Parts: sequence; structure tokens; C-alpha cells
Amino acid sequence: MIQLENVTKRYDDTTVVDSLNLQIHSGEIVGLIGHNGAGKSTTMKMIAGLVEPTSGKVLVMGQDMQKGGTHVKQRIGYLPEESPLYEAMTAEQYLLFFSELYQMPRPKALKRIDQLLSSLDLAEKNKLTGEFSKGMKRKTAIARALLHDPDLLILDEPNSGLDPLTSFFIINYLKTLRREGKTILLSAHNLFHVETICDRVGIIKNGKLLVLDTMDSIRARLGKREYQVLFHTDEKLDYEQVNGNYIFRTADVDGIAHMLETVSANGWTLMDLSMRESALEEIYVKLMTGV
Repeated sequence: MIQLENVTKRYDDTTVVDSLNLQIHSGEIVGLIGHNGAGKSTTMKMIAGLVEPTSGKVLVMGQDMQKGGTHVKQRIGYLPEESPLYEAMTAEQYLLFFSELYQMPRPKALKRIDQLLSSLDLAEKNKLTGEFSKGMKRKTAIARALLHDPDLLILDEPNSGLDPLTSFFIINYLKTLRREGKTILLSAHNLFHVETICDRVGIIKNGKLLVLDTMDSIRARLGKREYQVLFHTDEKLDYEQVNGNYIFRTADVDGIAHMLETVSANGWTLMDLSMRESALEEIYVKLMTGV
């Protein structure tokens, strides 16, 4: 679906994207994360055909985006991080305006608009977008990106500035789109959302792609696994206590085995044995800081 070959983008003497190689398959959700200015938005704009690379090749659906790609752009839905609306228009008028740009027949457009607004739980189609909350505006912008039923969605911070409930709704909505066979490339600062929804995650630093893999593989390579024993005894011990129980944590398998033997030998009550793996946020900080 998407292939970037040694793609570099410079603005004057500043390299924003540096020799980037990236491949995204049809029907998957890929998340890009990185610090502000890492090159995420520029990369997405080059894939959408809005910005030309300084060097390298951007292929979308087999088409070199520098050599036209007009018919490919018609199959892409792009949502920028900031998406101001025409606030003197209602949601329906706004989406109808864009349907005309896509040359959609009006009856088909009206049906599609009703379908999208219903699925996005946005009933106020006849209300001026200038009176919308930020969440309602974002949903309208997402509807615009989906209006022409694109095969590829490029979403730059789809949950930017939204309340947790609206963010959760949009994440679940993206899962629905994946089930419909859409390919989705998104960036997000909320790493929990990325970890929850994405088939693969790419981490970009200073324009370079540090890693692109599944969360399981990223954890295996860069994360850590921690074991936790929760036990109870009336004895006074030098361990962390929570709700009257003691907690022992270690990443060492032998250490956990020894602790279980100790609990058993002393007749203490084993309350729980669990395992915890690194969250994406911990791995991201480790890559960014080297700590």
C-alpha cells in the first residue's frame, strides 16, 4: 500500500526527514510516534502527496507520488492535525461542499453524509460548525476525510485536544474502519491509544525511523518483563506494602522462584503472582533519552 525508499526532506539547511525507509501493508493500522519536530507530519504529507520529498521515492498503491498520482490521491483520506472548518456552514453544507469537489452525485452524497454522521454519533448536521465543540468539529473533519470512501486514511493526531470519552469513541471507530478493510496511518501523542489500536508502531527521532514493528516484537527487543509476588504475613518485613499485603518485584526469573520458595517455606499466604511488560511509553522514553 505504502512504500518509502530513502526519503529525505529538507527545508533550506534543515533536514526534517532523513533517509526514511518505510513499508505499510493493506488493511493494517500503523502508528507513528515521536517528539514534536521529529518529522511525523512531514512524512504523512509526503505520503498524501501534499509535499514533495527532496530525494527518494514515495510509492502509494504502486504509484510514484512525484509523478502525478492524481487518481491515487482520490483514494486517500487525509486529516491534518489542525482542521479548521467553514464555520458559517452547517455540518451538512460543509460536507456537501466537499462532495462536489469529489464529484459525488448529490443523492449519493446526502446518503453518505447521513451514514457518516450517524456512525460518528454526530446528530447536529443542521447546526453551524462554528457552534460545535472541539470534539464535534473533529468528528466533522473525520467525516470529511471519509466522505469519498477512501482506501487509505492518513490521520495526523486524530484525538488532538479531545476529552477522554470522545478520544475513546474515535479509537473504537478506527477499529471499525480496519474491519472494513481500510489502511490507516496515524500519529498520536497518546501512546496508550497507539499501543491499543495499532498493528505496528514506528518511532521517529530527528527524522530517522528508529524502529517499526509489532508491539510484541518491540517489547521483546526494547522492553522489560517484571514479575510481581503479592503475599500476606503478620510478620514485619522490609518489603513494599499495599493494603496490608507485601509486594516483591523483580525482572529475574530465578529471583521470583526463590521468593515463591521463601513464601512457601515460611507459611506466608500467596495472594497473587503476576507479570507486567513494558508499556510503549516506557520504551519510547528509553529510546528518546537513552536511559
